Amino acid sequence: MTSIPDAKAPAGEVVLEAIGLTKHFPVRRTMRDLLNRRKDAVHAVDDVNLTLRRGQVVALVGESGSGKSTVARLLAQLYPRTGGDIRLHGTSTTAKSGSAFRRYCARVQMIFQDPFASLNPVHTIRYHLTRSLMIHDNAGDDLDGALHELLERVHLTPPERYLDKFPHELSGGQRQRVAIARALGANPEALLADEPVSMLDVSIRLGVLNLLRDLKERLDLAILYITHDIASARYFADQTMVMYAGRMVEGGDSETVTQNPAHPYTKLLIDSAPDPDRLTGASDAAGEDRGNGEPPSLIHPPAGCRFHPRCPMAMARCSTEVPVRLEIGDVPGHWAACWLYDTEGAAK
Repeated sequence: MTSIPDAKAPAGEVVLEAIGLTKHFPVRRTMRDLLNRRKDAVHAVDDVNLTLRRGQVVALVGESGSGKSTVARLLAQLYPRTGGDIRLHGTSTTAKSGSAFRRYCARVQMIFQDPFASLNPVHTIRYHLTRSLMIHDNAGDDLDGALHELLERVHLTPPERYLDKFPHELSGGQRQRVAIARALGANPEALLADEPVSMLDVSIRLGVLNLLRDLKERLDLAILYITHDIASARYFADQTMVMYAGRMVEGGDSETVTQNPAHPYTKLLIDSAPDPDRLTGASDAAGEDRGNGEPPSLIHPPAGCRFHPRCPMAMARCSTEVPVRLEIGDVPGHWAACWLYDTEGAAK
């Protein structure tokens, strides 16, 4: 087991990095599988590369079942990885349990999607926050002062109004702010936010995103923002990565990815988002194929590009060769895993 590095990274430096991250979940075998000696697995995440830097937000976008939440849980080391590496400050890290896991959690905290399930209903807000501070030795000599500071950071004021309440006495947005405060009690460097606003009322989602942005700037945090809403990724994130069926298909600056998408799947995501300026049915009337069909089985994923059964631009090689990352245009850092941009291969 490798040690957890102690030094914090300076602003802009890499805090957390995933290299070739892979997770396959074994499937319970039937009698037929046993007789055929077949060992099936769900290919939830395959060969994912991701970098989180201090003071920056990276959005991971994709439809349900694409593997986004599994990536977050792998980075939080809640799941053991099948392959690949997780590096904290450049040091390969495996933290299974005990003190090593607590030290890792002090650096990397996760905010879960459901604020109604992530807080224990039988304990007060004081208990939740005190436990976070005590486990990570951040209570200091003034516990009440530390509790007040956590609630003030997430704009739950005055703090004494909330400390002795139970989760059911708070609104969904207030609960999520408490969950964020609990994560901050560890004094982390990276936050893994797994669709933190998807279960909140539309009217309060923006407030929670603005809170996370404010915390990112004031505390110089690295944030992974997982969402199926590519519009919010453009608003909130510095970088956007698009995931489909367990694989990364496009990435780059959020403005570039959302305004000039390269991969056919990214274009499909953007076209499916509500847009009052778009003339309803205009593209369909022109006969344009929007990529019908459903995501593939991850137990037996298709060979080559996993999007090719739905892709209106699919070529013969898409069904046999896994596409590599290819640079797009003149924008530095913009890439797509799509054979449409393989100019060298097209020239052969």
